[in-house]
Amino acid sequence: MPKGTDNMQTRLENLETKISYQEHMIQELNEVVIAQQHQIDKLEKALQQLQGYISHTEARLSVPEQEAPPPHY
Repeated sequence: MPKGTDNMQTRLENLETKISYQEHMIQELNEVVIAQQHQIDKLEKALQQLQGYISHTEARLSVPEQEAPPPHY
């Protein structure tokens, strides 16, 4: 092979190697994003449950003006 062809082959192999590493990195980053989305979904569900619990608890609390006076009055 002529020298120019060897250089072109080397450059092509280097590019293929870089692309392979980049594809691997993209896959790893995608897995991290998926895991983070699952965690966000769980946190949002927990937050909704907590907000529901707080709303339910607040509704059960009575306002002091609405309470009947104690029997000794």
